[in-house]
Amino acid sequence: MRNEKFAGEIPVTPAFERAVHKIVATIPRGKVATYGQIAEMAGAPGAAREVGHVMARVETGLNLPCHRVVNKTGTLAPDFAFGGQERQRLMLEEEGVTFLADGRIDMSRHQWGRGEQLTLFP
Repeated sequence: MRNEKFAGEIPVTPAFERAVHKIVATIPRGKVATYGQIAEMAGAPGAAREVGHVMARVETGLNLPCHRVVNKTGTLAPDFAFGGQERQRLMLEEEGVTFLADGRIDMSRHQWGRGEQLTLFP
């Protein structure tokens, strides 16, 4: 077990990583979710940074739509992820995600869960 901790002193475990992966896998095309939103859904409110660390370690073979996970302001991931912000933006635009004039995602239109039922278990 790693000895990393969440803000709430919950250890980062393989179970947390699996929960994050499961949530990310369900983000639909044309939608994005924030790191904090995923942390909350995984049962660890306040662990947005830890979700970012999990996203940075996702193995390519998992085929998770990590490009759909963004900052709460709609800012794209740092340049080291996805081959750079331009690549992430292209991937999102191909799914119909629109951007504001300042380059941020239009979160009012594309944040997963806005006006939708969020559930992992039907």
